[in-house]
Amino acid sequence: MKATQGLPLPNATFRFSGSIRVMADASFIEEDEDCPQLIPIEDISPKQDAKIPVTIITGYLGSAVEKSLAVSQGGELYEEWLELRNGCLCCSVKDNGLKAIENLMQKKGKFDYILLETTGLADPGVVASMFWVDAELGSDIYLDGIVSVVDAKYGLQHLTEEKADGLINEAARQIAVADLIIINKTDLVPQDKLDSLKTAVRSINGFVKLLETQKSRVDLSNVLDLHSFDKLSGKSLQETLRHVETTHPHLDKSIVTVTFEVPGSIIEEHLNMFIQTLLWEKNVKDRTGNVMEVIRLKGLVSLKSKMQQVIVQGVHELYDLEETLVNWEKDAERTNRLVFIGRHLDKDILKQLFTSTTLESTS
Repeated sequence: MKATQGLPLPNATFRFSGSIRVMADASFIEEDEDCPQLIPIEDISPKQDAKIPVTIITGYLGSAVEKSLAVSQGGELYEEWLELRNGCLCCSVKDNGLKAIENLMQKKGKFDYILLETTGLADPGVVASMFWVDAELGSDIYLDGIVSVVDAKYGLQHLTEEKADGLINEAARQIAVADLIIINKTDLVPQDKLDSLKTAVRSINGFVKLLETQKSRVDLSNVLDLHSFDKLSGKSLQETLRHVETTHPHLDKSIVTVTFEVPGSIIEEHLNMFIQTLLWEKNVKDRTGNVMEVIRLKGLVSLKSKMQQVIVQGVHELYDLEETLVNWEKDAERTNRLVFIGRHLDKDILKQLFTSTTLESTS
């Protein structure tokens, strides 16, 4: 994805697990009885423009079994790890993390996927932003999706942890930006507790897909080739957005999902004004005076003079617009569907601001 719509990242660092897992193919085996088993899949869809997909995998402390994976390639074990000795990726300079990924591009043909695993306290949204601001990386790889693992036994406890100065805790942020949530260790909790956790997760992110697992066992076809951030998701995204509903707070100071639909076609410049007011200026408030904090933005919009449906993607301050492969049907009513995930969000205020900025100013 391009970074033409985004602000530069602030001078800050975020924690990274210190390794990049490189997948040679889709066949995995266990090294021992405790190793999570990734079930083989027979077919993997063609790569987008020969670029290599990157999947960001995160999960709050202790949510997954931390064991290395062995890869079977033509009957032989194949495994490659790139170690980041200082454990950090820096947003302001190209340090070991970015260089490590760039070095991978010199080995094209030896692997099919990059799995970027963060530490348990990382904000995956910041990691994802790296692929929007670095033009060199964007020419060789693309962000496929963000996967967050949630501990079935301690998930609710993690989500209710209080942070200083009213900040959002890491577990909630990881759920908010995820495209796929894997609730792990479901065998350790009764069904009622699992249901409560799922309700809490859904109240935060009403858009996300949920998978329930034990010992981190998951079918690769459910994790890879999500196409959550590119034009190939256009058709499926249109159907998915129809079923996303505005959620209500389930936990104190919790994040919620807000969605609305406004018919008509808009001008791209006016859409940029709306998003930048919300994400950059950060002066849009709810009815009680709290500033709305958007963590994730996703939607399909109709831009004037464009036949294709356009995807809107946003993570923190960065956002992007990309034409999909899906055209608006001739003579059909065009519409704009948007989903916001964040804190202090007010649906009515957001919808009114969108309408006044993008539609009323088009006359």
